[in-house]
Amino acid sequence: MRLSLNSSTIKTTPLLDKIRVAGEAGYAGIELWAVELYEHVGRGGEISDVEKALADHGLAVPCFIAVRNWGESSGWEYRLAMDEARRRFELAARLGAPLMVCTPPLERPGIEGLHRGYADLLQIGRETGVRAVLEYISFFASLNNIPDTVTVLDECGDPEGCTILDAFHNWNHRTTLDDIRALPLERLAHYHINDAAPGIPSGSQKDPDRVMPGDGVIDLKTELTLLREKGYDKWLSLELFNADWWAKDPLETAKVGLERMRSLCADAGISV
Repeated sequence: MRLSLNSSTIKTTPLLDKIRVAGEAGYAGIELWAVELYEHVGRGGEISDVEKALADHGLAVPCFIAVRNWGESSGWEYRLAMDEARRRFELAARLGAPLMVCTPPLERPGIEGLHRGYADLLQIGRETGVRAVLEYISFFASLNNIPDTVTVLDECGDPEGCTILDAFHNWNHRTTLDDIRALPLERLAHYHINDAAPGIPSGSQKDPDRVMPGDGVIDLKTELTLLREKGYDKWLSLELFNADWWAKDPLETAKVGLERMRSLCADAGISV
């Protein structure tokens, strides 16, 4: 497996510095967010700056984040959402990212009809060469666990349909090891690794409650061992939204994260 840094882990650092930090820390890749590239351009930068920085530091972009508003809009708003999605897919393709995270509705409850919007995103993915990845978010009202994600993938009926596992979201809602074990390998496109803060029950945590692997309560070794047994051999990407780690030197945060990931992988018998 290869190890990546999600840029949210050092969110307050400028974009080009994030890329430099990931390279200097020793990561093989960095996950980028569309919004930070838009901000870079809005401040007078160019996408070519990002391409050069990635090349200079030998970093791949294993996954690009994210497209939104596709699951809760209709009519002209849906057309606008798809137009914006295409722009983001094309940007991901320019940076060589093979995957695009597709985020479900925050407040719209239930999963009814999500397969139709996701099918349209899969088609955009085919046209741009970037695979659309269906995300679940444990504290969202819509798609928040693996069983429901599998239902949407089944309803979609597209062989390209896939999802991204996230240790925090698995622990924070009703996703079990058996659910992960039952997920066909071809439907598993990517993996986010993180931990959950002690003292806050499952089902009550939000993004800021994620902590560095090894500092929380998730049995990451068992989950990683299961991934290895399934034959997953793609990326593990560290994704935190933790203000305490944002306040530290970003290179320190990145290095600690990489060390923790390597240690966990060794314990789980995974080669990185």
